[in-house]
Amino acid sequence: MAGLFLRTANAAAGLCPDALDAAAAQFGRHGFPAVTPFAVDGWDGLHAPYIRGGPDTWMARGDDRVAVAGTLVVDGRMGADALALLLDAGDPTRLDWSRVGGQFVALVRHAGRTFLFTDWFGAFQLFHDADARVFSTSLLATLAALPQVRFSAQGVYEFAFNVMPIGDDTVFEGLSTLGPDRIVELTPDGARFHSVTRTLPRDAARMAMPERIARHRARLSSIVGAHVASFGDDIRCPLSGGIDSRLLYAALRHEGAAPHLYVYGPPGSDDVTIAQAIGAGEGVAVEWINKALVTIAPDAFAGQVAAEFEAWDALPTYGNIFDAGGHSAACAKRHDGGALAASGGCGEIYRDFFYLPDRATTADAVARTFFARFLPADTTALFTPEEFIARVATKIGAAVGAGPRDRLDRQTVEHLYPKVRCRALFGREISLEARHGAYLMPFLDHQVVAEAMTLPVAIKQAGRFEAALLAAIDPVLAAYPSAYGHDFAGPPSPRHRFQEWASRIRPAWLRQRSYAIQRRMGAMADEHGGLLSPDYLGRVIDLDYPAMRRFFHMEAITDSGLLRRIACLEYLAQRLGSRLR
Repeated sequence: MAGLFLRTANAAAGLCPDALDAAAAQFGRHGFPAVTPFAVDGWDGLHAPYIRGGPDTWMARGDDRVAVAGTLVVDGRMGADALALLLDAGDPTRLDWSRVGGQFVALVRHAGRTFLFTDWFGAFQLFHDADARVFSTSLLATLAALPQVRFSAQGVYEFAFNVMPIGDDTVFEGLSTLGPDRIVELTPDGARFHSVTRTLPRDAARMAMPERIARHRARLSSIVGAHVASFGDDIRCPLSGGIDSRLLYAALRHEGAAPHLYVYGPPGSDDVTIAQAIGAGEGVAVEWINKALVTIAPDAFAGQVAAEFEAWDALPTYGNIFDAGGHSAACAKRHDGGALAASGGCGEIYRDFFYLPDRATTADAVARTFFARFLPADTTALFTPEEFIARVATKIGAAVGAGPRDRLDRQTVEHLYPKVRCRALFGREISLEARHGAYLMPFLDHQVVAEAMTLPVAIKQAGRFEAALLAAIDPVLAAYPSAYGHDFAGPPSPRHRFQEWASRIRPAWLRQRSYAIQRRMGAMADEHGGLLSPDYLGRVIDLDYPAMRRFFHMEAITDSGLLRRIACLEYLAQRLGSRLR
């Protein structure tokens, strides 16, 4: 992460009296090797370094100090240099963001004032209660500081249906994450919130393709190059049959790195076959990791789930605390010895993610086409489809300063991918992965994203621009086959273009019903698996689902991904016990 925790020192604040000790114990269960206690302006805090090593994340200079959770780049520098530069930058409300990259939470105390703030998109999660008495990068440490908590029906449904709640919301009432539009100042009288404005380009740039490619290469090079300068070849890079990981590998290779390559997947899968073919062609090793080979006996499952729950802070992406340990083992490998782990996540900034027609639309329409992955028959009377969609649409609109039914031009709709989808899904991934060590996700760096927002939608379709960018950076890598059925050295295939076109022409009302139609056609599953049979799951939760039955008709659910996320919430409820109202 590393990790951060702060709570007000005001004894009358109503927090659990042992909140600081409980947080230190929780950080230990997360796997942090040590914590550093500190105090600032009427607040008590803890900071933990990376679990598996990496750049410095803590610096004190007299009464001034800076502490970071996550991965920070300032002026192309990392570690102690970046911390010093951030400290010297002074008041974070006036920070020059052209100097700053990465995804992180930072505490900066300078000239007698103390601030907490997130990265540009608010991707790295900093949890806080409604009364701003406690702030932490750990969900479980935050919960341990609160005498009682209550599930939020909207948050529960968003987690179950769409993997993570969007916006600042969590699955609990009165518990939020700090958004990118606010910076916290910690004072002896409590927390004070400062509003900040962060904007992305709203117009497609008109320029020739060579100039466009050159600008994007420079943006990508600046962030990737900073990481390569700090880590050299000590980088773990995924490779698959898609384009995002290949573009990431090309960017690293262009900066002079020879990263350790790996691929996940079962035997014979496109990802494994293509990644191994690239490795053979380039004369580099590609480690094949088949997580499904990790097995566990039913009798050992309860201990394994308890360990996963602690390691992944209760609610990992996709809710998978029910595997045999393959996910944790893979993460440990990625960061072994303080290595940098890299990810091609959010590469769809270069592509047409929502498959919407190239015309104005509304946040409500986006909510209906992309976030309506539910079947009302799965839910109890607490769920109202129209109310659920309306709340999602309100948050989507708010992310770009609009109402749910305001017309959004097509370029502004593109902002919703990094600001809404990436912040929720990849933000949680980043927040958990970067506990172990530094994590590079260049396609969510705000300057890389800003350049991508100037792309006309037409050249993003079927991956045209991303393929052209890859071919410009590394034509050799671009020429290998892909899971799309064509290479990236030339235009997309007619089949690829047709598949995307078929999605774009479907009306919003039909796309809203797509998930329900799929469910009615038979049972569903996703690639994230988990040991969900009664022989395993029944050893760790009550299969009557006493907490989640308030929200769901469990007998109706035939989607194993949905079941896994509900089971994750049930396990959390069980662990909270009487503290859950």
